[in-house]
Amino acid sequence: MFAIAARRMGYRVHTFEPSPDCPAGQVSDLEVNAAYTDTRALEEFARNVDVVTFEFENIPLSAIETVSRFRPVRPRGEVLHICQNREREKLFLKAHGFPHARFEVVERASELADAVAAIGTGTGCVLKTADFGYDGKGQIRIGSADEAESVWERFQSPRGVLEAWIPFSAELSVVCARDVFGNTVSFEPSENIHRNHILDLSIVPARLPEHVRAEASRLAEKIAEALDVVGLIAVELFLLRDGSLAVNELAPRPHNSGHFTFDACVTSQFEQQLRAVCGLPLGDPALLSPVVMANVLGDQWHSGEPDWESVLKEPRARLHLYGKSEARPGRKMGHICVLDDSIEIALEKVQRIWMDHPQSLPAPK
Repeated sequence: MFAIAARRMGYRVHTFEPSPDCPAGQVSDLEVNAAYTDTRALEEFARNVDVVTFEFENIPLSAIETVSRFRPVRPRGEVLHICQNREREKLFLKAHGFPHARFEVVERASELADAVAAIGTGTGCVLKTADFGYDGKGQIRIGSADEAESVWERFQSPRGVLEAWIPFSAELSVVCARDVFGNTVSFEPSENIHRNHILDLSIVPARLPEHVRAEASRLAEKIAEALDVVGLIAVELFLLRDGSLAVNELAPRPHNSGHFTFDACVTSQFEQQLRAVCGLPLGDPALLSPVVMANVLGDQWHSGEPDWESVLKEPRARLHLYGKSEARPGRKMGHICVLDDSIEIALEKVQRIWMDHPQSLPAPK
C-alpha cells in the first residue's frame, strides 16, 4: 500500500526483501531479493534510490546502518533499534515520563519470582520476550510467584520483560506522522478489538470521549518528538478504568490499525509516510467517513478461496488483498473496510457480510 501511494504520486519504488514476489515487490519498479545480512546487495540497493524507509521491525540494525552510509533512512536506525526490543522500548517510555505498565527485566526463574512478587497487583503479570514479539507471540500470563519456575521453563528466551497486567476498558491506537522539519499530525484514534491476540476490528472514530481521543493524539505526538521520528509512529494504548491512558507498544511504520486511512481519510497513512520521508508537506489526515476495518486472516482459506461476493455486493465496503503467496492461520492476508454515516450501522454491516463470529460490541465505559 505504501508502494501504491508512491506510484500514484509519480515516484519509482525499489523494494528490498529476502523472499521473492513479496506484496510490495509486485507493484515496485524493482524487487531486490537478498538476505538482510548481504552487505553488497544492501549497498547496491542504496546506491540506486534517493531515500529509504521500512515497514516492519524485524530488520537487523546492521542492515539499516549499511544503507545509511549511502542514503538517508527515515525513520533513523536508532528509532528501529528502540522499538524492535521491548526492554529498550519500556526504558525509553520510563526515561521520558510516558505512562506505561510497571515492568522488570528478568533473566532467570528466581528473578521472575521476585519481579512477580514486586509488581503483581492481584491481577497477575505478563512475561514477554524482549525481542521479536507481535500479535501475542512470545507472551505468557503469570498469576503468582509460585508459577515462576514452570513459566520460565516454557518461556525459552534468555531475557524477558515482566509487565504488570493492566485491567483496561478499551484498546486504542494513534498513527502519527512527523516530517523532516519536526511538524506532526495525527490520524483519528482507532478503537481496536482483538481476537486471539490479533487485531480483529478497528472502529473509527473510537467510541470514546473526545478528551480521551485528544490525549491519545497528544501522547503520540510527544512520543514522535522524543524519538525524533521522521516518518510514522503508531502508538498502541490502553484506556484504564479510571479514565487514564497507558502506552502499550510502539511501531515506527504504517500500522494495521491505520489501514482504514486508505479509504476513509483525505490522506492515507501510506501517503503520509511517503510525504514525511521525501521531505514533502504533510497531508490532511481528516476522516471523511466513519469506518470499521476487519482483518482478513489466513484462517478463512481453510476450505479454499473465500467467497468474496457478500463483501463486493455491499456498496460501501472495500476489499484489500495483499498478494501474499500462502494463507496460514493467523496470517494477515488483507482487510475489509465498511464506511457509513453511522459506526453502529458500519459495525452491523461488517459482521453481516464477513465475520464468522457476530458479537455484541457495546461501546467501552
